Amino acid sequence: MKNSISFLILFVLPFLLFAEVMKADEVQLTNGDRLTGTVENIIEGKMSFTTEFIGSVTIDMKNVRTFTMKEPAKLVLADGTVLQQSITGSQTDKIKLSGSDLIQAQEIALSDIQALNPPEVAPPQWEGSVSVGLTSVHGNTKSETVQAGATASRRTEKDRTTLGADYGRSKQEDPDTGEDETTENWWKTRAKYDYFFTDRLYGFLEGRYETDKIAKLDRRVIGAAGGGYQWIEKPDINFSTELGVAYLTERFKNDTGNNNETSLHAAYHFDTKLTDKIKFVNDLTYYPSFGRFSDYYLTTTAEIRASITENMFTNFRTIFDYDATPATGQGSTDVKYILGVGWNF
Repeated sequence: MKNSISFLILFVLPFLLFAEVMKADEVQLTNGDRLTGTVENIIEGKMSFTTEFIGSVTIDMKNVRTFTMKEPAKLVLADGTVLQQSITGSQTDKIKLSGSDLIQAQEIALSDIQALNPPEVAPPQWEGSVSVGLTSVHGNTKSETVQAGATASRRTEKDRTTLGADYGRSKQEDPDTGEDETTENWWKTRAKYDYFFTDRLYGFLEGRYETDKIAKLDRRVIGAAGGGYQWIEKPDINFSTELGVAYLTERFKNDTGNNNETSLHAAYHFDTKLTDKIKFVNDLTYYPSFGRFSDYYLTTTAEIRASITENMFTNFRTIFDYDATPATGQGSTDVKYILGVGWNF
């Protein structure tokens, strides 16, 4: 029995320890220290390294003299090239990659490496919200109102797609005749595509369709294109401005003449978190006619949104529209107030 234990200690255990060390990655620091463990990744000049005894540590690459990796690593180069090879050694300015029957051994400058084993990035997902407000009054006054809105957006590294729709309908019973009278009946949709030439500068295409039976507006169709600048883009605050050209067409339900004109497109979007649970959103788009700047259409929205749960919220929105040349007999200004409950997705 004693001979067996001695054999394990003298021969088998050292062999197992040696085999384990041979499987480990190795990092030599500029101060002479040597670490064995696993190189998890290198991102933005920082190495994430895990050892059995001290756990995960972050090492500045300027403090690394050389390192080796036993398992093939994913290297993302500055020009977008992706390599999958083992690293057999490194110097202060380059690393050596192992070769095989199919892959040639080579050296890569550290300055050409954008990342090593970068974390997988989840594919862009659609995000948005749906909200609805309902009002029903019964008694001396009988009325019913429904208003709804929906938005959806998808952001990738190079582009952004935004969709939106709003709807409002209201009817009230005439106390003298007992008949229902429609006092509100409108809807509008919007689709927008932004392509980013740089992190900030982008070009856009946008289309809008609107109708309002009470305002005698059969349809308003707007197509616009131009450029924008994303001044701020963060999880808690966003701000962008745009300038472009638009073509606006209006058709009315009475004897008002149709309107077709080319106009300027000037817009901004702003949203910010006022607190952890309250968010403010505001956007404005201005369409002055090139033929006469006093003839313009302006639309703006402002919203306060308060979170109830992680996905559920309550909101209050104001939609302000101004048409300098409305249908005959109609006012230029329309203001809509919407109080609702919604759901984020």
